[in-house]
Amino acid sequence: SQLAAARVSNNGAAELLQLAREPLEPGIVVGGELRDPDALAEALKEFFAKHKLPKKGVRLGIANNRIGVRTFDIAGITDQKQLTNAIRFRAQEALPIPIDEAVLDYQVLGEGVDDEGQPTKHILLVVAYRELIDRYIDACKKAGIGLAGIDLEAFALLRALQAPQEGAGTDPGAALVAVAIGHERSTFAVSDGRVCEFTRVLEWGGSALNVAIARALDAAPSEVEGAKRALALTDEMVPDGLTPEQAKKARDAMRRAIQTFARELVSSLQYYQNQPGSLGIGEIVLTGGTAHLPGLAGELERLIGVRVRVGDPLARMKVSKRIGETEQIGSLAVAIGLGIED
Repeated sequence: SQLAAARVSNNGAAELLQLAREPLEPGIVVGGELRDPDALAEALKEFFAKHKLPKKGVRLGIANNRIGVRTFDIAGITDQKQLTNAIRFRAQEALPIPIDEAVLDYQVLGEGVDDEGQPTKHILLVVAYRELIDRYIDACKKAGIGLAGIDLEAFALLRALQAPQEGAGTDPGAALVAVAIGHERSTFAVSDGRVCEFTRVLEWGGSALNVAIARALDAAPSEVEGAKRALALTDEMVPDGLTPEQAKKARDAMRRAIQTFARELVSSLQYYQNQPGSLGIGEIVLTGGTAHLPGLAGELERLIGVRVRVGDPLARMKVSKRIGETEQIGSLAVAIGLGIED
């Protein structure tokens, strides 16, 4: 796990002013669940002080499968109180928990008229366990951080990656799928080009490649990080410290681990496309540290049968000259997206 922050100016075009990241001690946050609020508060204090980050107007990103996201239409309701009650009722479908244990937020994305002449509203709903959110809020308060809001990592990810790119060749009526590959888990998000329609957290991350290589080379996962960074799926190059046979074993092990990831992605794509009103898949955009593995996008495209490319979270913004070169910028995509105001 890591703490990552981006300071973004939104005066006109978004401009990236500062990036910061530090490792987070294992066990503080596990699977998106905050296990030790006091330890996180101390880590945040040190992180903000070390990098001289402003403590006001901060947006916090979280990712967890105990957060539900749904889009749906409600017809025949114009009264605001009735609309709120109807949305609270639909919240049970997004996350089946007692409503007094949940925190929910919604946005009216559009209005229209159905075939029977009834007014309709297209709603984006987010529902989360209140206890999950409160633990993060408490940690930020103890760290002296003033929150402007809490955002789903999926929303931030899409803000950073869904800017139109020349030559992308994607169908404007097709869905964009963004995948942020983390160390232990990955955030999967589907957008119709305007909003997040579906998201989930996949229990697969870049550490799966470390485990696969370690087994192939009879080593510890922590010992093969250098080999993983030096290997590529696109050529037969032999990294320093490995024999040609070991390099082949490691590459084969990586491909098997990537097949598992591809099955996770296909399962999530199928689940999304079984939802009413779902779109065809235009492309999958990868980010995160592991996305920089040479040949990963091509391997996933071959396995899934959908166009896959590596995204650039800086494509839609100016970058301050003070930042300079940033290694593995993809692992900061969520932090950058949190700073962008749309």
